[in-house]
Amino acid sequence: MSDQLIKGLHHVTAMAGDPQANVNFYSGILGLRLVKKTVNFDAPDVYHLYYGDETGNPGSIMTFFPFKNIQQGAHGVGQAATTTFSIPKKAVEYWIKRLDHFNIKHKDPQERFDEIVIYFEDYDGLGLELVANDMDDRAPFSYGQIPLEYAIRGFYSVELWENTYELTESLLVNKMDHIFVNESGPRRRYSTSEKGKPGQIIDVLWDAQKRYGVGGSGTVHHIAFDTPSDADQLAVRDRLMQAGMYPTQVLDRQYFHSIYFREPGGVLFEVATTPPGFLYDEDVKTLGTGLKLPPWEESRRAYIEKLLQPIELKPENYASPY
Repeated sequence: MSDQLIKGLHHVTAMAGDPQANVNFYSGILGLRLVKKTVNFDAPDVYHLYYGDETGNPGSIMTFFPFKNIQQGAHGVGQAATTTFSIPKKAVEYWIKRLDHFNIKHKDPQERFDEIVIYFEDYDGLGLELVANDMDDRAPFSYGQIPLEYAIRGFYSVELWENTYELTESLLVNKMDHIFVNESGPRRRYSTSEKGKPGQIIDVLWDAQKRYGVGGSGTVHHIAFDTPSDADQLAVRDRLMQAGMYPTQVLDRQYFHSIYFREPGGVLFEVATTPPGFLYDEDVKTLGTGLKLPPWEESRRAYIEKLLQPIELKPENYASPY
């Protein structure tokens, strides 16, 4: 068991509508690798789509439950309202042109701390940002439609919307290995490292007057933190219970093991193990190409496949003309 039980972000899971539009946006426009195509273990007629870097390393994994006819959600307090991706500073102009080319509305670049930030939303209205920085040494991935030098490196941070910060801060700092690293107005930043490295950052944006969010399409369902092993996860669970939290029992998600609980501001947190990882049932070359089912659903494969809308991965359709 390691001394630091929480290493940073593991994944972010959000709700979406049309699965093909979701693939087009995240693998086509953003250039993330579709690292796993499986189903919602609790609703196997719905995909669970995972995107990330080449092998789906923790801190790069964005996942979606695309439900047909899902109601539109609304951003607000009690949500992880904005998910941010890390890009090099030299990539800002490239990404502005790319978003414009594909008619993705975005805000003008803004300065935040020592970063340059571009806010935009996906087809379902999910709040996203590209954060340009020179601190990220993680390897980029590209299907070829985006030059590697400009490609996304993984998550930069997740932004929580709260009506106050004190109880959430206490949980992050005292029980989840985060430290307070910076603040600007109502934004308070925490990280699992002193320098606040990309993929390890949580921003709390607090406003007692802001309305509460409504779950649905275009909202985050939960955020997951990375822990190295099963033993570390159990140690985190003990810490949480001592702090008055009510984490679930450990659940087997095939590619990681999970516990879930609500932080004091209402955001659903997960702590997920690094292993087994996404190479558990596919090799690097074929990652994300086949429909993977949990063992207990394999006997119903033909039935489940008929329920699922066919999706195609065509990143070549999203090459930029520059």
